[in-house]
Amino acid sequence: MTRLLIVLVVVAVAFTIYTLVDVLLTERARVRAFPKPVWALGVVLLPVVGGVLWLAVGKARRRGASARPVAPDDDPAFLSTLSSDELAKRAEQDERLRRLEQELADLDDDPPAAPER
Repeated sequence: MTRLLIVLVVVAVAFTIYTLVDVLLTERARVRAFPKPVWALGVVLLPVVGGVLWLAVGKARRRGASARPVAPDDDPAFLSTLSSDELAKRAEQDERLRRLEQELADLDDDPPAAPER
């Protein structure tokens, strides 16, 4: 029974430290209901309950789509920074790559030549 109590105390302390650090490092714009100092004080004074409240109520979730990274060719902001010269150069490289892939495919399709004597 004593071991269980020690394990529970260690878990509660670790959870409290985690939530306190999370409160202190969270951006001010994502904090809801109370200011950050009030949340930090609540996490310290009410160790487990304060942490659960912080995670459930105090911290706003990130927006799903905007938090994901976007590939450069899918990002309109990136594409708008490309000049027409860069776009032409990219199209030329794409065409060259397509031709090289076609040549390789043609070489794979050709039967091997008979050795000469």
